[in-house]
Amino acid sequence: MAEAFSISLTPPQMASLSGAAAASSRLLHRARLGFSTASSTPSPSSLSLSSLKCIRSSPLLSHLLHRQKTTSVRASSGGLGFSSVAAPKGSASDPDQLKSAREDIKELLKSKFCHPLLVRLGWHDAGTYNKNIEEWPLRGGANGSLRFEIELKHAANAGLVNALKLLQPIKDKYSGVTYADLFQLASATAVEEAGGPKIPMKYGRVDVSEPEQCPEEGRLPYIRGVHKDQGAAKLLPKVGIMGAKIYYCLLLLLASYAGPPSPADHLRDVFYRMGLNDKEIVALSGAHTLGRARPDRSGWGKPETKHTNNGPGAPGGQSWTVQWLKFDNSYFKDVKEKIDEELLVLPTDAVLFEDPSFKVYAEKYAVDQEAFFKDYAEAHAKLSNLGAKFDPPEGIVIDDGPAKAAAEKFVAAQYSSGKRELSDAMKQKIRAEYEAIGGSPDKPLQSNYFLNIMIVIAVLAILTSLLGN
Repeated sequence: MAEAFSISLTPPQMASLSGAAAASSRLLHRARLGFSTASSTPSPSSLSLSSLKCIRSSPLLSHLLHRQKTTSVRASSGGLGFSSVAAPKGSASDPDQLKSAREDIKELLKSKFCHPLLVRLGWHDAGTYNKNIEEWPLRGGANGSLRFEIELKHAANAGLVNALKLLQPIKDKYSGVTYADLFQLASATAVEEAGGPKIPMKYGRVDVSEPEQCPEEGRLPYIRGVHKDQGAAKLLPKVGIMGAKIYYCLLLLLASYAGPPSPADHLRDVFYRMGLNDKEIVALSGAHTLGRARPDRSGWGKPETKHTNNGPGAPGGQSWTVQWLKFDNSYFKDVKEKIDEELLVLPTDAVLFEDPSFKVYAEKYAVDQEAFFKDYAEAHAKLSNLGAKFDPPEGIVIDDGPAKAAAEKFVAAQYSSGKRELSDAMKQKIRAEYEAIGGSPDKPLQSNYFLNIMIVIAVLAILTSLLGN
């Protein structure tokens, strides 16, 4: 498991497979593999979940998998110890509790050094968003669904149960904060506390209420490289030796249909579905400045390096940067230069300096940290809002001063009849604009004497002309 949000391919990569959905469904049924959330992810190291798009897109197979996953969750409700009850539908988080929860998260970060893990938690809850689906919560996104066991068991979410364990006491303490808000609050706070930019966040996200509302597996990048023998070991108790052999023969057969996709295509396939563009992909990739990858969890990286063998936190893994708890632009510098062999560079990291469109931004961020921080803050905020349903609809801002609703948008037509009183927010907006040009509540604007003289002369000229006539 990579502690930072990882956007890599399973080595070696594998392409989408076409025309095999029906056949695969029959073979899977005959092998009686019983794809549960605990056993659907094992695959040989030569395979990637992206390879199984066509299988996953089969209506029959998707329906069967979803039914079995749902049954699995019902049978093991409460197994992870996290609340399966959301805040009441349509309720927003309490602003004061949000601010207090943020302070508790800061203390947690100081003691547990879990910045990368909390960033990844927020990203993975929001990253299931599909821009092609309008209905909430089917569209996925930042809705707190990641707290349910069925989604936590998705391969891409390996290890995030640890993040839930860290945040659950804070959630219990501040029951007026939704899970969806807590995940995004923790993610943004982790970036800021690691030295990163201030994220322009808003809150008020509504939680989903039941595990049946979780998105199907496969929307997030899948990076886990499971060795064939490891996968067989997990399958054997369920299907026996013959079933495991049929399973791997099927996967190898499907793998022969096409060659591997490029890392750039993989990135665009995942992030374009969320509605993000190339600039945002590169900016968000810069979050790899935080965290480590561990080979026993993700299939990537070394067991430990000189940069990780003494922690902080649990030692081990391979980091992308030397100071892997400091948020800066060193990720882009290190990927570009590739000087330190102890640092991790994945195919999806290297491609940022190879793909013509990505390279423009990667080169810029490597030399201009201020530009990186600006673009990252905007991209992170956009990601954190994907798919969310807000109450109030404009969200809640808690960053400066007392918590308040997001600024009201001025619509002139709403005030043109003279029958509607200006809201307090709009009055403050008008006052701010008035003060910005030199006015104040207790004195008029400074006079422009030259302009006043010109106006007097013009008035006198008009009066003289009228009198002369």
